[in-house]
Amino acid sequence: MQSTSALMEERFYSWTAPYASGVDLLHQVTDLLGIAVAGPQGNRFMGFGFPDQTIIWDGTAIENTYTMLLEDQSDPIPWRTVDIPNGFSGSLAEDIGSPSPDLIQDEDAFQPVRALW
Repeated sequence: MQSTSALMEERFYSWTAPYASGVDLLHQVTDLLGIAVAGPQGNRFMGFGFPDQTIIWDGTAIENTYTMLLEDQSDPIPWRTVDIPNGFSGSLAEDIGSPSPDLIQDEDAFQPVRALW
């Protein structure tokens, strides 16, 4: 059993080494030659790929992991609920009722607001 944070941490460094361990002489030479050395410690040979390719591969691994985690959280069968009433089937004036006489007499309380555009 592996925690979600440990799984994501593993996927982050599946093709590219972490930055701190990826700036040493070994990684500079392997990056120049197009050899992918990765893993959490940056010491695992992964294959042939320049840094821009390995970043894409890391992104794909994270995307696949993220999709898998989302699918594990939800049921394959969507929930069915009763329809909610439509808010556009009536009038707000009918729902609120008649305005109070104080609001009708005090017209200065609601001055038009100038638009920002």
